Amino acid sequence: MRFFRNASYDFLSVRRKAYVVSAVLILLGIGSLVLRGGPRYGVDFTGGTLIQVEFFEPTSVSDLRGVLASAGMENAQIQQLGDSNEFMIRTQDFEGIVESVNGLFDETYGADGFTMSADAVGPKVGSELQRKAAIAILMSFALTLVYLAFRFEWRFGVAAIVATFHDITVTFGFISLFNIEITLATVAAILTILGYSLNDTIVVFDRIRENLKKRRKDAYADIVNASINETLPRTVLTSGTTLATLLALFILGGTVVRPFALVLILGVVIGTYSSIFVASPVLLEIEERSKRKDSKKGHH
Repeated sequence: MRFFRNASYDFLSVRRKAYVVSAVLILLGIGSLVLRGGPRYGVDFTGGTLIQVEFFEPTSVSDLRGVLASAGMENAQIQQLGDSNEFMIRTQDFEGIVESVNGLFDETYGADGFTMSADAVGPKVGSELQRKAAIAILMSFALTLVYLAFRFEWRFGVAAIVATFHDITVTFGFISLFNIEITLATVAAILTILGYSLNDTIVVFDRIRENLKKRRKDAYADIVNASINETLPRTVLTSGTTLATLLALFILGGTVVRPFALVLILGVVIGTYSSIFVASPVLLEIEERSKRKDSKKGHH
């Protein structure tokens, strides 16, 4: 953090380049979504079969995955429930899947080697979850807007909303590019990113607001740039520690947790980037346009 103690980087001088980077990322994401025909939804949203099985002998997720793959079920999601020999298997198949899995486990583990129960998630339930997930994300946007309207003046609120919209759009683009399945866990990760990104932006905006009162004679651009530099140690420390934890989760968490961790890693990187290169520059653009409009009115 000593490296950033007296930071004086001119972040605003590269804001046009940052806009180009953001535009390219958004277009890549939209292009990927169009080519893939939309996002890839998991069992939670499309419907399918949930199978809960408990083995009496020790087994692992990798062993179970190999058994299912041998029967052509490579795409089944397998989740170990705690440290026990109990597992949750999710598959988008309906007809005959329970009988197939039961017969497969009979051959591999013996009829007395496990207990199994199954439950079907219908397409109607899946579509209802899709609708509710979309409502949850939209409501979070609306509540964010209300909060910002009370916390800051409208310029800060608009800039924060633009940055948050940027983060969610780019994150969805990366989800499509990496072909990550959208599950309830992925939606939870997106909502977490929303909060993280907003928090990072508000920290910078708070400092800008403080400096606007202290340095009334300074140019607006200089105040914004100085505020970003002053909060840089906090930004780097918070993002660094969060990423270290998420990387450990991504590497050691297993196949079920890995997509969730990857979405969060992408979100933290994008959120940190946007608080510096999107939110603050957009705030400056709004301020400069407002001044130009005011000066034109003054001339009239």
